[in-house]
Amino acid sequence: MTTGPVQVLVLGFGEPHFDGSALRELARLRDAGVVRLVDLLVVRRTADGSLETVDDLLEGHGAVAAALLGDADGSDPDETGETWSLADLVPERGVAVVALVEHLWAGPLATSLRQAGAALLEETWLSEADRARLTALEA
Repeated sequence: MTTGPVQVLVLGFGEPHFDGSALRELARLRDAGVVRLVDLLVVRRTADGSLETVDDLLEGHGAVAAALLGDADGSDPDETGETWSLADLVPERGVAVVALVEHLWAGPLATSLRQAGAALLEETWLSEADRARLTALEA
């Protein structure tokens, strides 16, 4: 179940060299109770300019991120409230890694701010409605 704010990180690589260091750091943060890696999706720009999912890099990952963000062609503004498109972000002949990271440390803070009537003016986080949708997708 998702309880904290979920951040969507989109990391672009012209020439990807996946050495595992980023995943080790996420594992360290997970073990410390700071974050939870919800899902990873890897996509690449093909020679004709389209995007394709790279299934062989992170086998068993990506389905939740793809469903939540509207597959590899970008997000659905009606569902997420976002107006960006993953297709606009991936570099030419490049690869993008999309990580959904739940910030466990921020759950109590978000609750406290909401109870105090704070208004979020800008974010790169999934909304409460999308976190509920994410929970349903993970089930």
